[in-house]
Amino acid sequence: MKRIGMLTSGGDCPGLNACIRAVVRTASYYNIEVIGFIRGFKGLIENDYKVLDYKSVAGILQKGGTILLTAREPRFKEYDYRKIAFENIKKLGIDALFVIGGNGSFQGAYLLHKDFDLNVIGIPKTIDNDIYGTEYAIGFDTAVNNAMEAIDKIKDTTMSHERVFIVEVMGRDSGFIALEVGMATGAEITLIPEYPLPIHVIEEKILKAKEMGKGFAIIVLAEGVASAKELAEILNQRLKDKSVGEIRYQVLGYIQRGGSPSAYDRIMASKFGVFAVEKYMEGNKNFMVAYEDGQLKIKPLEISFGKIRIPNIQEYEINNILSL
Repeated sequence: MKRIGMLTSGGDCPGLNACIRAVVRTASYYNIEVIGFIRGFKGLIENDYKVLDYKSVAGILQKGGTILLTAREPRFKEYDYRKIAFENIKKLGIDALFVIGGNGSFQGAYLLHKDFDLNVIGIPKTIDNDIYGTEYAIGFDTAVNNAMEAIDKIKDTTMSHERVFIVEVMGRDSGFIALEVGMATGAEITLIPEYPLPIHVIEEKILKAKEMGKGFAIIVLAEGVASAKELAEILNQRLKDKSVGEIRYQVLGYIQRGGSPSAYDRIMASKFGVFAVEKYMEGNKNFMVAYEDGQLKIKPLEISFGKIRIPNIQEYEINNILSL
């Protein structure tokens, strides 16, 4: 019987459990045993694991987070600790390691291949959806929906009180969440790090909304651009004599990561998991699962290293056309 290892690493996101379930059940179908390492690379170093079978992943499809837990593990950057991790993998008779993670997790796992010729397979997940080489990563759709639902509620209050409201969403280096949420909620202004707007343009858009008779405005702000608090303070100061009223702000934070995954994330996570195991069974090594042009593909794991995917300028322009 073949045996594979699996871990979840980096930030949690909705859909991880759906992917874990898919990997385990597809492996079971092909008579492969699955060892799940607890807390990502930390579990590899500390040999903390559990055997996952068909029954152990029942009832987890709809759950957020990860049953395997996740943690940051700086020790893994050191060769000596990676050697300990590999020795643990070797003792367990594991043929390949499946890593459900992002760019950083893939790079960490790839070191095991480089150092010890271990077969490493990456399945992309991140709510930021910025992993280079794939158009979709597990967790993105749910994060967008979580943010959209929150902003819809904030918008009711904004309209009632005729206010300008800044809503900060996640995306330290990436504007994908802000861009899609801005479009989905009809935000008057969407600010993303890839295509920054000067402060005077933001002011002009707010004043234009007032001139057009709109008593309110929603600004969706990716956290990589600025903090909502700081931006609100700057705009309140600069527009204090323009009859705009007090500009309020809200930071959505980790609410975007949690909750039950959307139907789309459950389906994509399931497809990713099945595809990864089947391509492994065909003899492929050291690859990442990628979704591109409506199809699942395999790509060299290292294709994602040192790069991030950025939003298409046309999508940003569509957002601008639909706003102000």
